[in-house]
Amino acid sequence: MHIKSQFYEDYKLGHKRETLGRTITETDFVVHAGHTGDFFPHHMDSEWCKTQPFKQRIAHGTLTFSVGIGMTATEINPEAFSKGYDRLRFIKPVHIGDTIKVVVTISEKKDSKHVHLGHVTEHVEIFNQHGELVLVCDHILLAKRKHHNK
Repeated sequence: MHIKSQFYEDYKLGHKRETLGRTITETDFVVHAGHTGDFFPHHMDSEWCKTQPFKQRIAHGTLTFSVGIGMTATEINPEAFSKGYDRLRFIKPVHIGDTIKVVVTISEKKDSKHVHLGHVTEHVEIFNQHGELVLVCDHILLAKRKHHNK
């Protein structure tokens, strides 16, 4: 991890970055359940899951989101900050032993109500080891402009 200044003007529409993979473990399930209080049997009871159509434990959607977003945090940009996430969708289940990777694409840039800032949208796609899309969302950033009219 390192510091890299990137202003609004530096973000290029269509630019993509991709993470390395990370395998989701049973420990991830247990730690996330402890953090969130979500001990639903879908995540924690392997015997019960065998009786369900999906046949095995499924990751909390928020676990996949949290780990995936964390994987993209490779640079500290003092010129921008996160405003939040929109359009979060859990597309396919993630299981213990699945390996996820993340592709981030700059999908939109627009003005902010603050003349010294601009909105940047990063479209986030998380894939499993089979190349199947498992989660999508849009990350909204506010980035400082290099130059602005007052």
